[in-house]
Amino acid sequence: METVTLGPFETNCYIVADGDRCWIIDASFEPEALIERVRDLGLKPEALILTHAHVDHIAGVDEVVRTFGPLPVVMHADEREWLANPMLNLSAAMGLPVTACGPDRFIAEGDRLTLGGQTWKVLHTPGHSPGGVSLVNSEAGIALVGDTLFAGSIGRTDFPGSDFESLAHSIRAKLYTLPDDTRVYPGHGPPTTIGREKRTNPFVLP
Repeated sequence: METVTLGPFETNCYIVADGDRCWIIDASFEPEALIERVRDLGLKPEALILTHAHVDHIAGVDEVVRTFGPLPVVMHADEREWLANPMLNLSAAMGLPVTACGPDRFIAEGDRLTLGGQTWKVLHTPGHSPGGVSLVNSEAGIALVGDTLFAGSIGRTDFPGSDFESLAHSIRAKLYTLPDDTRVYPGHGPPTTIGREKRTNPFVLP
């Protein structure tokens, strides 16, 4: 797995690979570095999976799909309208309306996604946005959590469709129940671990 940080919001986008196959997780503004890295590694993307559909995680979707398509755009159904709606994906508020192709397929709580020999479990982790998802590879001890949980912080809950109580529940009931040594890769900022956040995160206590 590799992290490529993109755009003015320094959004962490991820390349998850097994052999020569990969998924791309989120696609932010100015995705050229992400595209180039996939090419440099000789990988063939099988899906573009969105942790949620805020503008800083979808602005590069069309360019990634044009480059590697046909490529299914995969996300939670609770944000099915967001890719086509700049008001919902928050890009209208920036004065730079963004739309993106898709979605092509939906994922939900408890789904298991297979990439080569890897299995990733889908957790529905709403709160920052209603369709937020986290992807967990228990064997590797890795969780890709989007904007649900950060190192020392949490996702914003002052956006339309956000809700602090839902976010706190997602963190306590879904993420904090993972093993403490699980490595957490968020949508912004450095990685952390579940144990570290349970001990030190001031926003949501276990």
